Amino acid sequence: MNKPILDVCCGGRMFYFNKTDPRVLFCDNRCVKTKLCDGRDFEVNPDWVCDFTNLPFGNECFYLVVFDPPHLLLNKETPTGWQQIKYGHLGRDWREVLRKGFAECFRVLKPNGTLIFKWNETDIKLGEILALTDQKPVLGHKSGKRSNTHWVLFMKQ
Repeated sequence: MNKPILDVCCGGRMFYFNKTDPRVLFCDNRCVKTKLCDGRDFEVNPDWVCDFTNLPFGNECFYLVVFDPPHLLLNKETPTGWQQIKYGHLGRDWREVLRKGFAECFRVLKPNGTLIFKWNETDIKLGEILALTDQKPVLGHKSGKRSNTHWVLFMKQ
């Protein structure tokens, strides 16, 4: 596991230039292989299947952690739409899940290490999410067609 970067919710690795970058340990809590509604193949195939709320790694192992958790709230018993299949989903306990996720990401991050956090405000505002960690962001950037995707950078104190 001598990789300097951990992605705790890699999904389909959509924003990576190299989807098999050897520096990154790709993790997710699911494996998926399906066709999307537009006919494209979609796959979630992590190097390690694990839950970002209980990471199986020691303290202070990684220089960089990428945290792009699901941002959609599940309204039914099982995911039905292509977005929930592609991006995952959160349940009613989303605050506790994301609070634990932040705590785990910072636990495995080396001192002065960097956490890159990505959030889309489709269902929940960024301010509600940032309130779930006591770590303060260094910078952030809005992007996307509606400017509702946020990239936030933290440095572990």
